[in-house]
Amino acid sequence: MKRTLSLLPLLLALGACQQQPSAQAPAAETAVSQAAPSEAVAAASSAAAPAALEQALAEYKKYVQEQTDVLVRDTEAFVTAVKAGDLDKAKALYAPARAHYERIEPVASLFEELDEAIDVREDDFKLKTKDPAFGGFHRIEYALWVEKDTKSVAATADKLLNDVKSLQAEIANLDFPAEKVVGGAAELIEEVAADKITGEENRYSHTDLSDFQANVDGSKKIVELFGAQIAAADAEMPPRLQQRFAELDSILAKYRAQDGSFATYDKLSDADRNALKTPLNALAEDLAKLRGLLGLGG
Repeated sequence: MKRTLSLLPLLLALGACQQQPSAQAPAAETAVSQAAPSEAVAAASSAAAPAALEQALAEYKKYVQEQTDVLVRDTEAFVTAVKAGDLDKAKALYAPARAHYERIEPVASLFEELDEAIDVREDDFKLKTKDPAFGGFHRIEYALWVEKDTKSVAATADKLLNDVKSLQAEIANLDFPAEKVVGGAAELIEEVAADKITGEENRYSHTDLSDFQANVDGSKKIVELFGAQIAAADAEMPPRLQQRFAELDSILAKYRAQDGSFATYDKLSDADRNALKTPLNALAEDLAKLRGLLGLGG
């Protein structure tokens, strides 16, 4: 600024009406560079963001498609057992089939109607389990563990299979907005910590731990795929998230048998559930920061 002031008498002597853009331009450029570096960086980051996120989103869509393909396959086997009246086999296939759906639940908001059909709970119906509109996995769960009879849910099983096949077709043509994917990971873990932790979802079979593991796995996949972008925004966040996920995996592993099945959730004490809830809340809190770190809208 001092250099600009020293030139002023000379410029006046050359003529008040003569324009001097060349003398003013450096000062203006200096002012911009000094006054708004953060704006310049933000603009550059914003311009680079779509290209940087594109590959992660493509990989995530591939992951969701793979999970949905296996969901269709395993649901077919589950439905076959249900319609054959094979209670033991249907019970054994219930949680493994659902796991593939629970892994893609971070983006369930992108297919709300099918999510309601596939994963609805009795609470959404006036007549609860007796409501004819109650269907999906949980209506069949009720038949298997409470009614101990599958005759009444043959049509429900057929519809479930048709719905997961419709989901498979829909996902192939679905766009995955980055804010929905990243935000969905946080929202899902928040739901686990606040609601699912009570055992409300699989209240008849008590296979909740299988769902929890799948929810954690699905959210972890998102963090892994967006890891480079998260690290660029906050180098401390990826290792912190990795530690959060590792802690939850370690806790859940205590309830897992060698065949991969989990203990039923009704066997866990209040202390056991609280030991899960604390790290779930911590993980949800960190995941909730990711959209802001990556400059993604709501």
